[in-house]
Amino acid sequence: MSCILHIDTSTEVCSVAVSENGSVIFHEEDFAGPSHSTRLAGMVDSAMSFTDNHAIPFDAVAVSSGPGSYTGLRIGVSTAKGICYGRSLKLISIPTLELLCVPVLLGNYDLPDDALLCPMLDARRMEVYTRVYTRALKPMEETSAKVIDADSFKEYLDSHPVYFFGNGSDKCKDVLQHPNAHFIDGIKPLAKYMCPLAEKANVTENFADVAYFEPFYLKEFIAGKKKKEKL
Repeated sequence: MSCILHIDTSTEVCSVAVSENGSVIFHEEDFAGPSHSTRLAGMVDSAMSFTDNHAIPFDAVAVSSGPGSYTGLRIGVSTAKGICYGRSLKLISIPTLELLCVPVLLGNYDLPDDALLCPMLDARRMEVYTRVYTRALKPMEETSAKVIDADSFKEYLDSHPVYFFGNGSDKCKDVLQHPNAHFIDGIKPLAKYMCPLAEKANVTENFADVAYFEPFYLKEFIAGKKKKEKL
């Protein structure tokens, strides 16, 4: 028996879900964002009220750990850690790019056996946060920030059909013109898709250290310089 609270704030979408024994029993999303600082607390309260009303105790909190929005990740992880401390729960870290693959694998996309999955999160200009996976979610490379050009992913595209998705893939459509490049629209890292990854982590007891866990920002936050006032 397991009950897990799922939180994702890695992109402009704010989402919360609850799963029990591998099935999602509650989920809520806000696509109007970014509104994590104003919406997340209320969505978490709704999820916790739902489980409390049904007398279902939580076992763990799963949170999307990045890469992604610096502010969003910070808010999501801080909230998850606070709940873990308050209710003495385990913390589960879910890589955001791996999470993005779940709706593609569960969807009706008829992927070839040798297909590779390439989730992309928008960074800036032609840069994306990305990683290439097999259909079994085996990573083919390290997570990185890449500036996309016509030769990007050529080593994979020359031998495999590669499926690109996530909010960073739209700007790459006109650049990646290889016949093996395929694009799937509308894929977002939502909390309700965290269930299979979080359940696996819970069963294998792959928990994060609540005290020391930090989001995977990939790149350090760089604040804009304040303009000097004219004398």
